[in-house]
Amino acid sequence: MERFPRDAGRDAKGKSRWRQGAPFFNQRGGHRLFAAIYDPVTAPFERAVLGAHRSALLAGIGGLVLDVGAGTGANLTHFRTARKVVAAEPDPWMRGRLATKAANAPVPVEVRSDAAETLGFEDATFDAVVCTCVLCSVRDLSAALSEVRRVLRPGGVLAVLEHVRADDGFAKWQRGLQPMWSCFSGGCHPDRDIAGAISQAGFLFQSAETFDPMPSWVLTRPWLKAVAVPAAKDSA
Repeated sequence: MERFPRDAGRDAKGKSRWRQGAPFFNQRGGHRLFAAIYDPVTAPFERAVLGAHRSALLAGIGGLVLDVGAGTGANLTHFRTARKVVAAEPDPWMRGRLATKAANAPVPVEVRSDAAETLGFEDATFDAVVCTCVLCSVRDLSAALSEVRRVLRPGGVLAVLEHVRADDGFAKWQRGLQPMWSCFSGGCHPDRDIAGAISQAGFLFQSAETFDPMPSWVLTRPWLKAVAVPAAKDSA
């Protein structure tokens, strides 16, 4: 089982590719501090709000499931009918915590390091793809959604739980503060039009719910819980 990485590999001279004096919160190859504080910081929100939405979204997801950007494994306890979950997380520090939770998940889980933009799977592999709290931080949103569509089988579903860009004047604050916010939140972009990007990637929403449980000053609001399917090729 994969545990916390000690370095990012060795160079030709046998030295670690991570600088020994690298900042704890931004070591090459991942976000060490962000991974360490993620679960404690988000735990109150998970208990009060997000956990119930995860359960409602994921409880009926079955077959072979890909959890993109699985983070520290917040989704794993909410899968009940999946035959198997492939949990892909490129950040090695997050993946170490994910692997620990995977061992106790209610369904079989395989942990992998695939990034959302370069999924190492054949076309039409999965019955469902899950994206929760990840599309805000992928480097290339359109490429990630294109990959999601590629690996979904015909008739497969995309399940989404993400914070999205506000549809009022608050969006200008999300846009203006995004560079600073991203530095301290693992690359999160609070100003992304994720619903629009999903539609542009060739998906049709089967259901969509927007909810706003956060205080008015929090950048990561409102939230979208949705299920979408790939549109027919001639209508995409």
